[in-house]
Amino acid sequence: MTYDPAGVEKASRDLLVAIGEDPEREGLVGTPDRMARAWREMCKGLTEDPREHLRTQFHAGTDELVLVRDITFFSVCEHHLLPFYGRAHVGYIPRGGVVTGLSKLARVVEGYARRPQVQERLTAQVADAIDEILDPQGVIVVIEAQHMCMQMRGVEKQNSLTTTSDFTGAFEESTTREEFLNLIGRRR
Repeated sequence: MTYDPAGVEKASRDLLVAIGEDPEREGLVGTPDRMARAWREMCKGLTEDPREHLRTQFHAGTDELVLVRDITFFSVCEHHLLPFYGRAHVGYIPRGGVVTGLSKLARVVEGYARRPQVQERLTAQVADAIDEILDPQGVIVVIEAQHMCMQMRGVEKQNSLTTTSDFTGAFEESTTREEFLNLIGRRR
């Protein structure tokens, strides 16, 4: 599938009319075009395979925990098309000293976040990609996010925070998992 800016612009205009607004009134003139450009940016992850970032690897000579914490991201809830945003904490234990660039972990989070998504799947996709491409001894991903679909509508709980995790291999051992959680400041 390819992005259709004219289609998004038309849908945006139709939405404004459907909610009782006039897309020609001052303040809304140009909004359909702005929305089309915004949605292209918010969904840019649909046009990439985030796993490709992980193919850049090098030998670091260590099999100790690699952790990148507080990777900020923005996504769109696929159920309501409202934003959710937060931080991802990503760790893995290399196998044979083979690592990837630290920025590559952030790019994987970004690639999967920039598409209509649910947090649970986002967490699993990041962990699965790292596990598949790097073949580490273990992977752990913890994501904390705030969901506008819970804060702006429905239950309207503005301070709610959703936490999801996914882990494999060495992180199935509670001591290894606990080390990671301590490093990100989350004790269970």
